[in-house]
Amino acid sequence: MRLPPNPPPSAGEGASRSEAGEGLAPNSPEASLPSPDRLRGPPSPAEGGGPGVATLTAVVVAHDSAGALPDCLAALTREGVRTLVVDNASRDASVAVARAHGAHVIRNARNEGYGRANTLGVRAAEGASHVLILNPDLILQPGAAAALMAAAREWPDAGLFAPRIHEPDGRFFYQPRSLLAPYLANPKGVRALPEGDACAPFLSGACLMIERAFFLDLGGFDENIFLFYEDDDLCRRVTDAGRALVHVHGAVALHGRGRSSAPEPGRVFRTRWHQAWSRAYVSRKYGLPSPSLGMLMTNAPKALLSALVLRRAGVERYGGSAIGAWAALRGASALAREGLVP
Repeated sequence: MRLPPNPPPSAGEGASRSEAGEGLAPNSPEASLPSPDRLRGPPSPAEGGGPGVATLTAVVVAHDSAGALPDCLAALTREGVRTLVVDNASRDASVAVARAHGAHVIRNARNEGYGRANTLGVRAAEGASHVLILNPDLILQPGAAAALMAAAREWPDAGLFAPRIHEPDGRFFYQPRSLLAPYLANPKGVRALPEGDACAPFLSGACLMIERAFFLDLGGFDENIFLFYEDDDLCRRVTDAGRALVHVHGAVALHGRGRSSAPEPGRVFRTRWHQAWSRAYVSRKYGLPSPSLGMLMTNAPKALLSALVLRRAGVERYGGSAIGAWAALRGASALAREGLVP
């Protein structure tokens, strides 16, 4: 089997996703995207749907995602993709929005976490050959689903596929590095970017397509992780199984970035806690040096200073990271923090 090539390497050192956010690259000439309004119009015969996606099911995990779901689900409907929404105990109208768009809904009585809820959805997607796992703020552009399935047919021995993702302003999103692939580089955002289908050492969990049976054979997402780094872990297990990760350049998606859930009190603290804990957990799982002590020593003084000057945002941000790192050092469970049985 001939797989697409690796993108050309680049040199230098970049920040990890948990430190400085995912990588953004300047927009390429071909990267201009339609506005979300275009998604509401009827598709042309060439725009998605048809037999190419007949065995594809999308799984979308929602948690207070009523604001983001309409565009996401409208795009999936236009693409002709069956959709299953797993609702993680939303307090807003997420369930009603999902049902109004024709999605099948699984309602969790409590927030089970991102990876665990996705695995539940994939198990429920009976009859699907492939599943498309995507965030509720991810909007497929016309023909994206068909392009992903075409890539799966062209490279049947590949394990994981992801579209070309753009930010709302049109910039090409490309993950700068993975915790489990530290050799990836991103010097000041200047790096070689794929100009066509290419093998990659890591794919962003914002949108992933995988053969359903293979995903279940792998055990789904690691259920010890409540949030963050489950995509790093899945990519590593796919490659450890001897299967490639493929960036599908002709499949395009628009990423809303940060719109998956509505704001709520304490959300920043909780997010930073899980980022710190999950980073430590995945590092330990694969025999990497623990980052927890360094994160604790870096963030605890900042949290204390923020408290002294009554800066709530700093307390949440730095305090969440420090306490999450401390929890990892103590061997505490992320699931226990959320009231879930490990």
